[in-house]
Amino acid sequence: MTDSTPTTLSLGADLSGRKIGDFQLLRRVGQGAMAEVYLAEQQQLRRRVAVKVLKPEFAQDTNYIRRFEREAQAAAALVHANIVQIYEVGRQGDLHYIAQEYVEGANLRDWLIRHGPPDLPHALSIMCQTAAALAKAGEAGIVHRDIKPENILITRQGEVKVADFGLAHFTRENQQTHLTQAGITVGTPLYMSPEQVEGKPLDHRSDLYSFGVTCYHLLAGQPPFSGETALGVAVQHLRNEAKPLEAVRPDLPPPLCRLVHGLLAKAPQQRPGSARAVLRELRRLERECCGGAWPDELPPLEALGNPEQVDARLAATQELGRLMATQALRQRRKSRRRAMWIAAMAATVLLSLAVGLRVFERRPLLADALEPAPRVPVQSNVMRQWYLATQEGTPEAWRSVIEHFPDQRYYVDRAKQQLALACLQEKNLDEARRLFEELADSGQTQRELSAFGFAGCYLVAVQQGRTAEAEAALARLWPLRQSLQHAAMKRLLSAELRRGAEAMGAEGVKWKRWLDEQTPPNG
Repeated sequence: MTDSTPTTLSLGADLSGRKIGDFQLLRRVGQGAMAEVYLAEQQQLRRRVAVKVLKPEFAQDTNYIRRFEREAQAAAALVHANIVQIYEVGRQGDLHYIAQEYVEGANLRDWLIRHGPPDLPHALSIMCQTAAALAKAGEAGIVHRDIKPENILITRQGEVKVADFGLAHFTRENQQTHLTQAGITVGTPLYMSPEQVEGKPLDHRSDLYSFGVTCYHLLAGQPPFSGETALGVAVQHLRNEAKPLEAVRPDLPPPLCRLVHGLLAKAPQQRPGSARAVLRELRRLERECCGGAWPDELPPLEALGNPEQVDARLAATQELGRLMATQALRQRRKSRRRAMWIAAMAATVLLSLAVGLRVFERRPLLADALEPAPRVPVQSNVMRQWYLATQEGTPEAWRSVIEHFPDQRYYVDRAKQQLALACLQEKNLDEARRLFEELADSGQTQRELSAFGFAGCYLVAVQQGRTAEAEAALARLWPLRQSLQHAAMKRLLSAELRRGAEAMGAEGVKWKRWLDEQTPPNG
């Protein structure tokens, strides 16, 4: 079969349907400053991959080619669950390409546009996994230099993958490389460290600053600095202090806010000493604030050892997995005939039982086993169940968190919030009312949940035309109003109160004044 892939690429050309090396390009899924990204199938291994092809305008420039190759070298040196893995680097004619792990999901920037700032457990999970990737890179002597939400990918299972090491460089002795020149932007102004802006030598602490800016964006919904020009933003990184995160998100634990602002210190020596230290603090906060729900299968930091030991254990584990899979396949083949015979006999027995029991009009024996599997699969821990629920966004998904992890109080309460809102949206008002009342009864120790519950009770009562109950819910919400931090609930409450303010008389004026203090009428 003749390979019809061109050896050169014209400007703007789409290679979908063509073949490069062992990779059949299926469709173009994105592009960056230097490369086009395609979803492809690696034919020999029958797996989906992402293939980055260097744009034609850079294919003759040795500096860009070196930078493109540097991305592959930097990422290939890092084997980690939270780093996009490199499979192959190649060239076909004038086409330079990198085949890498295909991450099905969205980058953090797009995720934030869709969902807004996440709840605390969700935010901590994203931060922990990103910090783990930076710890791996820092221990390998690699500085990413372009940490930003666009380079943090999130899968449907909530796994974080750090991508795009195109600006990375090595900082270990005899490995230093310099790829900076006129026309190449090293980093992104919104997330650059002060030393990066000034063109000074960089080490892992520059990535920590960019990580801090990204965390601020994640928690506040916007970066700490913005402006009309790249220069204007860069100057703010040098001179300005970010608005206190506590003022933007008063619901966040103060130690988390202090950690983020520590990452944003102007001087590198004033930031945390390493990404590993940041990760350790984030995990401590996760245990204290969210009930210790970090996945049990992750090894403790002290057990990670040095990078070489980790890579050796990873290789050994992968080899063991392959051997176990081979043995399991042999065992399945050996048992197939016997299993078919047993299945036939079991079907006969079950049919007889069903017929016999039907005479007595009772529930069929083993009916539970015959029912279809639940729509929302059970995950190995509450964090993964929570992530799945955020992706699905259905009442069934939120119920799965409540039903399968009842002892995880923090997540159960937050899942009840989301479930109540979903029921409200679907006009399942009786169920919504029950959930809101449960949350309203959380007591003084959970003022935020109580405020959320009373706000929800008001919305349900309005929709059901229960005027007296709506007024009572508002009266109980008033002393807790400053504790209402849930963004979606605040929007719903604000919209309903503004609609009904005139009919409420003095109470309406009071609530409208408070709402105007929170957000402008058109905000």
